[in-house]
Formats: sequence, structure tokens, C-alpha cells
Amino acid sequence: MVVHIGSYNFSTTDSSLSSSILSTDASTLRDPQAPQSPGGLSRTGHTVVAVCLGFILVAGILSNLLVLLIFAKFRSLWTPINLILLNISLSDILVCAFGTPFSFAASLHGRWLIGEEGCKWYGFANSLFGIVSLVSLSALSYERYTTVLRSTEVDVSDFRKAWFCIGGSWLYSLLWTVPPFLGWSSYGPEGPGTTCSVQWHLRSPTSISYVLCLFIFCLLLPLLTMVYSYGRILVAVRRVGKINLLTAQRREQHILVMVLSMVSGYMLCWMPYGVMALMATFGRSGLVTPMASVVPSILAKFSTVVNPVIYMFFNNQFYRCFVAFVKCSSEPGSILGEKHPTRRSQASGFLPVHRQASLSSSPPQDLSSSRSTILCSRHKGRHTLVVHYTP
Repeated sequence: MVVHIGSYNFSTTDSSLSSSILSTDASTLRDPQAPQSPGGLSRTGHTVVAVCLGFILVAGILSNLLVLLIFAKFRSLWTPINLILLNISLSDILVCAFGTPFSFAASLHGRWLIGEEGCKWYGFANSLFGIVSLVSLSALSYERYTTVLRSTEVDVSDFRKAWFCIGGSWLYSLLWTVPPFLGWSSYGPEGPGTTCSVQWHLRSPTSISYVLCLFIFCLLLPLLTMVYSYGRILVAVRRVGKINLLTAQRREQHILVMVLSMVSGYMLCWMPYGVMALMATFGRSGLVTPMASVVPSILAKFSTVVNPVIYMFFNNQFYRCFVAFVKCSSEPGSILGEKHPTRRSQASGFLPVHRQASLSSSPPQDLSSSRSTILCSRHKGRHTLVVHYTP
């Protein structure tokens, strides 16, 4: 069935109920005085959503802007891995600046305010910046894995790979967000009509194939990369525990908390949205109501607040710079009894001289600031686990 509403077309094989909802949503975009779609939010519901989006807007902009300012002030943070962190923060602040304000204003008024073209732009921009963040998170996890377990293959003074990862994340995201403009699915109203996204509820073959590919290559694949990379790091840390049990246990607990936080934050923010999209695409018509789709959408936007906390402020290296920034100091101080790093170690991310297996002399470090490297070398006919690390 093809439904023509002004200049807005929908191709669908849904039931009359689905077609009715689509018609009402599209009419709402065209006519601000159009009635609210069936199953939409009440005035109280729109207010609650507006409060949540307002918090995400303010907290997301402030936290990510603070991250960008700290990166700009302290050159010691400019390492290849931290550049990927910077890309995550940049994509998150772009979501807050070019996406969230429109849905916030729409929730305040209970209707979409910037028309059909604005709806398409909103859906494209949020998808683009969101996928950049997801791909960057998976690239970050793999880079940490290679840095920790394959240090002999890593040149920390070479920024080309980091820039390749950053450029690749944007190109990869464009690869998946431009097709709806070319006829492979489409962008349109979502949920109660105050946000826009990919049209999950369309049942045409092109739309179903697009949603399935988007779920696999932009949500599931990054998650599997993160689980594999951080899982290998945890296994390596447990091997270190055979050398120095007490200190390694503290390090392992620290890293375990970080890994669980990263993976849990990813799943909490993005998996409900992915599952909702699959249910809307493959479930029965009307299974995902406008009200039920609001929570996953808010959680996905909440990732702009979660990412700076998990990946930045729980990072020892970044925390030192944050404290120095607050105190208006030109150089980050030491924490947990760490020695102040030399200029050479600040520039490269490695100590000029590697030290062997002296885990007891170093406190637990975050994965991004610690360049722990686990190697297995032969010594007198036996395998000895050698750990090179830096603060």
C-alpha cells in the first residue's frame, strides 16, 4: 500500500492501524495544529520527557565541553589512543548541539516544530553522530587491546593509525546514514512525534533489510569487538597475578570495574534502542507503542552524559589533568603517590626505560593511561611473564 500525504510518501504493508499512525505523524509534521497521534503521550508525559532531555542537553554539553577544554590545555593528553577519546567526546557534543535541542523543544510544545525537512535532518544527524560514537568506542577497545598485548607492534609516537580510526569512523557512519536519502529505508517521525529517526515500523523489504544491517554492523559488531578486546585484557591481567598476587589482584579489580562499566554503559544506552527497533520491524503491528519507544530513545541520548564519565573522569591520567584544570595549574600533579612524569614520558606515553615485573611499585592504572604490556620471553629454558608498564 502507498499512502500519499502532501509531498510525504510512505510505502508499507502494515495493517490499517499502522498506516493510520504514520498518516497522523506525517500530518503533524506538516500541520502544527494537527491532533496528537493515537497512543501518544499526555501533556504530563511530554513534560517528563522534556525534563529528561533538558538534563541530558545541559549535562552532555557541559561535560563534553569540559573534556575538550582539558584536552586543549594539556598537551600530555595528546596520545594516539586519547585522540580516539577526543573523537567520542566531539561526536557526543555534536549530538547535544544539533539534535537534542530540537527534541527538547518539541517535547515542551508536544509536537514537532521544524517540519518534514527538519525531521529528516534530525534523524540523519543523530544517526551519524551516534554511529561515530559507537564505532569509536569499539576502535578504542581494540587499540587498548593491541597496546596492552602487542606492544612490540605498536608505535605510540605514530598518530597516523589514530587519525585513520577517526576518519574511518566518520566514513563508516556516513556509509550507513546516507542510504535512507537514496531510497534504502527513510527518516521520519518516531514515537509520539517529538523525535525523528529511521522508520523502524515500515515493513517493506528495503526497510527491513536496512534495519537488520544497521543492527548487525553498527550495534552488535562494535559490542562484540569491545567484549573480545576487554576480555583478552582481563585474561592477560590474571596471568600477571601469578607473579605478584596482592598487587595484581588490586589491578585486576580496578580493570574489571572499568571493563564492566564500559560494556554495561554501552548495553544500557544502546541495546534497548536496538531491541526496540527490531521489535518494531519484525513484531506484530502496534507492538511498540509511541509511549514504549520513548524510554529507549532517551537512554540512547543519555550516552552523551555517560561516555565522558566512564572514559574520561574515571581515567587516572585525565583525572590529574582535570584537577590541575580546576586549580588553574599549568601541569597535572601526581596522585596515589605516583612520580611526576618526565617530558619524554608525557610526550610519548611510555617511560624512557622499561621496568620489569615490578607491579608492586605501581598503583592500579586505567587502561588508557597505563601502557601495560604483557610479553612472554624465554629465560633459562623457562617461560617468564614480563610486564612493561608506565604510569
